[in-house]
Amino acid sequence: MTMSNSGISEKKPFRIFVGYDSREDLAYQVCHHSITKRSSIPVDIIPIVQSDLRKKGLYWRETGQLESTEFSFSRFLTPHLSDYQGWAMFIDCDFLYLSDIKELTDLIDDKYAIMCVQHDYTPKETSKMDGAVQTVYPRKNWSSMVLYNCGHPKNKTLTPEIVNTQTGAFLHRFQWLEDEDIGSIPFVWNFLEGHNRVVENDPTTQPKAVHYTRGGPWFDACKDCEFADLWLNELEEYSKENKKEADDSN
Repeated sequence: MTMSNSGISEKKPFRIFVGYDSREDLAYQVCHHSITKRSSIPVDIIPIVQSDLRKKGLYWRETGQLESTEFSFSRFLTPHLSDYQGWAMFIDCDFLYLSDIKELTDLIDDKYAIMCVQHDYTPKETSKMDGAVQTVYPRKNWSSMVLYNCGHPKNKTLTPEIVNTQTGAFLHRFQWLEDEDIGSIPFVWNFLEGHNRVVENDPTTQPKAVHYTRGGPWFDACKDCEFADLWLNELEEYSKENKKEADDSN
């Protein structure tokens, strides 16, 4: 098996863990479709399903009042679920990929423990579209898309015990790491709908992955959000392919 300079295996699929929430199944399916459709490298997309992790004894934390999704904390099990080997990515399910994931893996640098978009973001809204409380904290949204160097010694800190017992601040602010352990990814790979802006005639501001962090078009209240048309087009394509596969199997 050969390895590229970034430590990504050229034969083994790149692992992408997607936070799964039972209220947002459609968001997960469309996110999955948007990645596989555009990827020029093999990918292995794995949903992080809290109920499954509880059955396996990997997640036992009580649900807190401020948890807006079922994967608020289970996301930090990504290195453990990867056997602390190689690189893997975690993303929220409310992403729509518009570019080849290979472009993102090409940015990987082995000197970092993690890499992410380092947003300077304070949401104006007090609640999300589904009614969940919109919390404000340092490094807000950094943990919504993270490339994990799972074999990095410092990420061995993220045992199931730590993920189940540590504070939200410790986990979401990456307090097991020093600042220099955190690499930066261009914001277009976690383009926050309603916050980030496309600058006319500047291709470096065009989103490569839209993050509907306030709620996406799968919620009735968000049908008219920015980039809703792109998500709805992807949904239509996914639905047609799904129907064709179902018809072919009958």
